[in-house]
Amino acid sequence: MARIITKELAVKIAKKLDATISRTGGAHDLAAVFEDGILVASFGIRRASKKDKGHDHIPADIHVGPRFAKGLGQCPKSREEWIEVLREKGILPPREDSENPTKIGDPPAP
Repeated sequence: MARIITKELAVKIAKKLDATISRTGGAHDLAAVFEDGILVASFGIRRASKKDKGHDHIPADIHVGPRFAKGLGQCPKSREEWIEVLREKGILPPREDSENPTKIGDPPAP
């Protein structure tokens, strides 16, 4: 079975999400992704020399499907799109519109 997320894509995903990479004592580096100072995702990246080693755990670790995760590594998806998906899923709070804040119960603006 072909790997969806390879080591090469895992590294690209970490870079696209502006992850902080920490070297651990084990066989993996740890990628941590923060938004507004909050840890929203973390995943391991194997240090093995084989670039085709599987990293198919990453989509679940970053709260998206395999196709979206692969899109992050191959460029059609952006960090901003990923953040918006996390907001839609309730993992991150909705963005506040500082120019026109809407209060609960307010009628929609014309």
